Amino acid sequence: MRPVTSSTTSWLAAAFAAAMTVSGGIVAAQSAPDGENGRYSMTPIPEGVLRLDTRTGTVSTCSKNGAGWACYAVPDERTALDAEIGRLQAEVEKLKGQLAAGPTVAGKIDEALPKSDPLKKAEPKVAEGERKIEIPLPSDQDVDRVMSFLEKAWRRLIDMANRVQKDVSRKI
Repeated sequence: MRPVTSSTTSWLAAAFAAAMTVSGGIVAAQSAPDGENGRYSMTPIPEGVLRLDTRTGTVSTCSKNGAGWACYAVPDERTALDAEIGRLQAEVEKLKGQLAAGPTVAGKIDEALPKSDPLKKAEPKVAEGERKIEIPLPSDQDVDRVMSFLEKAWRRLIDMANRVQKDVSRKI
């Protein structure tokens, strides 16, 4: 058997309540005494018993544990949803009231702020039309490394050309 989740329990409770409503088992206006077996309606489920209080409409799941039977109310998702909607509506109204009251800025001063930013570095002044671009030049060591690489590559190319020429002259 699969474990029962809250959505399964809620579905079972809703199905049970609908079946009882259709069959006329739930009568809110009438209240039968506890002793006449009329207040609670029990339906067996794999985990125990589903109990419906016909006076209040609350649904509970009852199961047997080591100490005896224990019943726990099935959470009413609609009630929780309505409560959250009410809370959010109240918060929206509060925020609308704050917005209508006007903007309030903490620490606002009437003095003008300085035109320059003291943390910003000053840009070098350049005459109009004159642009100054500085490109760092390679060091002597960098130039020597490049020249050495080119020299080796050139020598290998010449050696390869000589070998190809010798191979071609032997075949002729």
